[in-house]
Amino acid sequence: MKKTLLLSVACLVGVLFGGNAIAGTISTKFDATIGGYVKLDYIHQDFTTAIPQFATLSTVTPANENEDQSQFTARQTRLNLTVTGPEAFGAKTRAFVEGDFYGPAGVNERGNLRMRHANFTLDWGNTQVLFGQWWDIFGPFAASTLDFGTGANIGGPNNPRVAQARVTHKINFNENNWLQIIAGLQDPQQDDEEGPVNAAGQINFNSKALGVSPGYWGLPMQPFMVGVFGLWGESDTSPANAGQGSGGLAPGATPPAAGLSDDDFDSWGVGIHTHVPILKSSDGKSRAGTLSFQAQAYMAEGLTHVQATQYSFLQDAGGSVDAAEGYGAVGQLIYYPTQPLGITAGYGRRGISDTSDYRDALATGTIVAAGGPFGTAGDPPGTVRSYNDAYWINTTYDFANVRFGAEWMHLETHYIGSSEEPEGDRFQFSAMYFF
Repeated sequence: MKKTLLLSVACLVGVLFGGNAIAGTISTKFDATIGGYVKLDYIHQDFTTAIPQFATLSTVTPANENEDQSQFTARQTRLNLTVTGPEAFGAKTRAFVEGDFYGPAGVNERGNLRMRHANFTLDWGNTQVLFGQWWDIFGPFAASTLDFGTGANIGGPNNPRVAQARVTHKINFNENNWLQIIAGLQDPQQDDEEGPVNAAGQINFNSKALGVSPGYWGLPMQPFMVGVFGLWGESDTSPANAGQGSGGLAPGATPPAAGLSDDDFDSWGVGIHTHVPILKSSDGKSRAGTLSFQAQAYMAEGLTHVQATQYSFLQDAGGSVDAAEGYGAVGQLIYYPTQPLGITAGYGRRGISDTSDYRDALATGTIVAAGGPFGTAGDPPGTVRSYNDAYWINTTYDFANVRFGAEWMHLETHYIGSSEEPEGDRFQFSAMYFF
């Protein structure tokens, strides 16, 4: 069975990369399983974006709000491989690799494989060590949307996935209550030149006193949880680094203005998140009749690379540099009237914290965002975003391992010094097959 499974994976990889691989016999002494899902999306929106699959990574502007756009895509389809190996250092070992089809240079009809997760863990029961790429420790909330953006720029800055080394430790008070502590070092994606690592962590209190209820996409059953999280790093204003997110400047992006001083500044964020089983599962497994509330709020400076802030830093005419401040808040209700039928409704906002600083920078200096200067001296009103809003509601229905879903999302953009508030509506229909 193992040989057949891994041979199938090898053949699949050969197909993905052009069909030139030669099939052969592969064997392993470890347990390996494949999983993932196939997802087809139909999207229609009354505004245009470069990548319509990522609505909550998009901005509705006066220039793009009145043009309809439609797309079919299957690029969110995922494939993963889980390997369970022998014990090491007295710990259980596990490796996990997952990819989707949003790789560089891919197009909608010919998606390229992209690494999303790649990590291995050593697990001693109450203590686990992870090495590799996984969810960012900062901003653990993920919106249960059909939209692939999962709330990234409206209060859920859990993107991009990041290479890291983390330790998770569980302190049991009793069988129903425990504390989870996470500490890790992460790749400093905001500064590819000489910045130190990012340090991040979480402290989460968990309790089964309220029972359990469904979490993200209705898949995990979670107890009551409330926790805090944070991240600290250092950024550089040099033209090579300023404001660039993961992987450097975006193709075609404008580099930061010449003559910027080469200064360092702290980039950091702190926040709180929660999961509340308002109506608990009857037996700890069934979703029927459950209602969950999930929320997150944070404040941050200079965290453009995870979409926690809209801008990286502000520089006045005298050359003084300050990290751009921002905040985010997002929440959702997940209701399952029956086991297969799920309904989710949510709202989120990301905004700037001190508009006076931004007004001063617009008048005398430079505001830098991911990919280059967003505003410079003399820019007219309506150039710099004050905050983004998003509202959504979706419903899904499961037939065994097949899921159908429909979603409506409304997005709004607000600017400093302008009465214009461009907005757009988005409709998405999805069909999924889990395996």
